[in-house]
Amino acid sequence: MIGLIDCNNFYASCERVFNPKLEGQPIGILSNNDGCVIARSNELKPLVPMGMPAYQIQPKIRKQITLLSSNYELYGDMSQRVFDTVRNYTANIEPYSIDEAFIQLDGFSDIPDHCQKLRAIVKRDTGIPVSIGVASTRTLAKLANHIAKKQVIHQGVYCLATNTTSFIDTLKAHAIDEVWGVGRRIAEKLQTLGIHSAWDLHQADLKQIRQQFSVVLERTVLELRGIACIELDDLATPKKNIMTSRSFGRLTGDLFDLQEAIRMHACRGAEKLRRQQSVANAVAIFLKTNHFRKDLNQYHPSIVVPLAVATDDSRLIVHAAQKGLQAIYKKGYLFMKAGVMLLDLKAKNSNSQYDLFTDESTVTWQQKNDQLMQTIDNINRKMGKNTIQLGGTQPQAPWQIKRQLLSQRYTTRWDELPLVK
Repeated sequence: MIGLIDCNNFYASCERVFNPKLEGQPIGILSNNDGCVIARSNELKPLVPMGMPAYQIQPKIRKQITLLSSNYELYGDMSQRVFDTVRNYTANIEPYSIDEAFIQLDGFSDIPDHCQKLRAIVKRDTGIPVSIGVASTRTLAKLANHIAKKQVIHQGVYCLATNTTSFIDTLKAHAIDEVWGVGRRIAEKLQTLGIHSAWDLHQADLKQIRQQFSVVLERTVLELRGIACIELDDLATPKKNIMTSRSFGRLTGDLFDLQEAIRMHACRGAEKLRRQQSVANAVAIFLKTNHFRKDLNQYHPSIVVPLAVATDDSRLIVHAAQKGLQAIYKKGYLFMKAGVMLLDLKAKNSNSQYDLFTDESTVTWQQKNDQLMQTIDNINRKMGKNTIQLGGTQPQAPWQIKRQLLSQRYTTRWDELPLVK
């Protein structure tokens, strides 16, 4: 059997672990630059819809709630703590997102009892409440988890067995777009074929599904029938392009500020590139002014800079990005956003960049570069993002995101450790 363990209201729960006064209070977590509500506690959901801009929240509601900036450093560390705790009590764990992981539950005589004990241990050791859905496939486990989280009667654990009378009712109760892996466009096309619920898809003709959609959706149908055939590796396909961009905390037209922002985005993109074991053949750079500010001059330039050789080396990618920035930058404009996109990606192969005429010293140089990049990534992974970076950054630079409501990074910063009174 497969379980899906999901942290309840994860961002809000992380904040409550170190600030118990927030327990039972409506909490909202804001997006970059404190723009929109991207996560809500259960108490906030009736008051504020997901995605609402913070400035649109009515003053009378604003007084009743707590809004906080996204504290991703804290959330990432707490996620690691939760999964490390789970690893001690299950044979195998496959993290799926920052707050979800699939776990193997074969070999336990009483799976519901084990899951209840696991929930209690995670809550005790990390302070984070979790729900667990159990089924014979990952797709059904996702549906089971939805029930475990929404229906209090199950106390956070729900086992969805295909041989029970409630199985059909459960699938009929879930709309087609609630099935894991069925996106909005696919759901709309399925509905035109009369497939509106998870049960309808369960009953669908496999041959028709494969012909009109894909083998992936065919596997989803099989999963709904209790036949496990989807692995996480099937979903983790390498990206064809990698984009890194962010709106600035305040407008700037200073070239030095833009160079810093482009360098940080290029480094971040290169790190993602190495993580999926790809190399890029070109780098695209773009700038944007605020088109809502009609009183300001508008300019939205972009440029693509080819790389001499396909690479994942941060230094070469940053150099190309800065070269592109110099080409498109103009004085007299205030920019609100900058970004870098790595293009024409292909799988990294240690021999793919060389031919019979490649000098041996070039191969040695590349190998040393690979070791350097791997070392930097390992240090940043262990010691925190940007522990080692190319060039310095201004703490109050305009391109830095605005996080005026940021809580302490209790678990990763010595100067922000919680105080016991």
